[in-house]
Amino acid sequence: MPKIYCNINNCHYWSQGNQCGASEIMVTSDAFASQAPDDLDASDHVQFPQMEANQCMETCCKTFVPAYSDQIGVDGVTKNS
Repeated sequence: MPKIYCNINNCHYWSQGNQCGASEIMVTSDAFASQAPDDLDASDHVQFPQMEANQCMETCCKTFVPAYSDQIGVDGVTKNS
């Protein structure tokens, strides 16, 4: 799996060196992510519509989960050690 870098250090999947430790991630458009429920994530990727973005500012990592929250595990994504 390629290395994914993320500097959101209060995310459950954040690891040292600004690396994402999620077993899988879902990146989608900001517009879709703002309307989708939090538990719709990478494990549901086939349900996501295909869409386009014109610039990186229109995209969003849907896999974010706050560290130590009760939402950990809701999305079906696990944290790599």
